[in-house]
Amino acid sequence: MEYKLFLIPIIVMLLNQAIKVMVEAWRGNWTWMSVFSYGGMPSSHASIVVSLATVIGYYQGINSPEFAIAIILALLTMRDATGIRWHMGKQGKAINRLIKELPDNTEYKYPVLSERFGHKNTEVAVGIVVGLVLTAAIIKLWP
Repeated sequence: MEYKLFLIPIIVMLLNQAIKVMVEAWRGNWTWMSVFSYGGMPSSHASIVVSLATVIGYYQGINSPEFAIAIILALLTMRDATGIRWHMGKQGKAINRLIKELPDNTEYKYPVLSERFGHKNTEVAVGIVVGLVLTAAIIKLWP
């Protein structure tokens, strides 16, 4: 049973990432970087921490200290995904716009910053649902 506490969230994260790549392809935004990129629909961060909390609650009990730790970790991770990391992406976009306004002979000196770090609230909400549904399905199917 102990290995399931580790494997189920990893499987959920990989399935979530596959869903994210399919969503990106459907939107016409797919690249190989989509496989490893931050941000996007649904949130892999949300799905993995919700899956972890769910398997710990299921196998260890919701009154266990491990479950309390997993819930706090999930809340912090999801808050970070929509907070600090979201603002980092907005700052990257603004800095890239400022660099584009520089003269051409100066512009090339600065790297293009990533503009996609965090998640919108809807991406995290869908990640939560995906994490719960996939985890429940795997628990039910895995004897």
